[in-house]
Parts: sequence; structure tokens; C-alpha cells
Amino acid sequence: MRLPLLALLVSGPAHGYELKQALENLLGAAYPQPNVGQIYVTLSRLEKAGLIEGEDVEQSDRPNKRIYRITAAGREAVDVWFDEATAEPRVRDEFFMKLAVATQTGTADRIVLINKQRRQYLNTMRDLSKLAAVEDRGNPIAQLLIEGAMLHLQADLDWLERCQEELE
Repeated sequence: MRLPLLALLVSGPAHGYELKQALENLLGAAYPQPNVGQIYVTLSRLEKAGLIEGEDVEQSDRPNKRIYRITAAGREAVDVWFDEATAEPRVRDEFFMKLAVATQTGTADRIVLINKQRRQYLNTMRDLSKLAAVEDRGNPIAQLLIEGAMLHLQADLDWLERCQEELE
């Protein structure tokens, strides 16, 4: 969450609720809604690290709000983030760990595990399909997020088939 928040501040100063709204508008309903409390905790940490600066702004009819601006060090962190490729494929997978341990120990039926996971993936695909049908067509980022998630799920389903073939 820290680097996306920093990156959003590149376009200009904002307070926590504005950043929350910007993330929600950018990513759409398919992405888990950010918790405003977590956003403020993250902003506090970014400020302590010198990556942003905060300033309290008085409001006559409400409590003061804190506006955050990115610092030169924060901008450098954003540039490094965009410059680096995402590190690794998804090797640490909870389902695969269950399957591996079940295979080794015999404590669970591997095919039952695979079938439960398949149902979960199919249910998630169905939910994403419904979401794609109602998601704002004017938000290509949200559409790409949904499409990417569905492509990953299809690959996971194909991989489950491979697991079942290998382990039967």
C-alpha cells in the first residue's frame, strides 16, 4: 500500500480520504476496498520515513485535516518502484502447500482438495464475470484488473487439471 499511495501523491497533495477515493476510483469494485485506517497508518509511517510531509489544515466546521505532499526522497522511491520489475512468480501458494503435505502425509484426500479448490476458482470467476458486466466501461484499469484476475484463474484451473492428472 505504501508505494501506490506515494505514487498517487506525485500528482499533487491530498489527504487520506482523497487517496482512498482515488484508489477506489482507479481500481474499481474488483479490488478489495482500502481501509481508511490502514491508509492513515501508512501515511504516518511514510511521513516518519521522510517520504512525505504532512500539514494540518484548519476547517471551520470540521476537525482539521492533514494534507500530505511527496518529498524528493518519496519521489525517488516511486521512481525506483516503477523502474524495478515485480520480483517473483507466485511460488508460495497456500493451496499447493496443502496438496504437497496431503500427498506426503496422507492426511487429506488430494482429489477432494483439488475439487474444493476448483469450485472456489469457478465461483470466483463467476463473481468476476458478474462484476465485469456491471463495472464502469469508462474505467479501463478496472476492466484490465478483472480480465487479469480471470486469466490467472483460468491458468490456475488448467494447473489443477494437471495436478489431478499427475496425482490420480
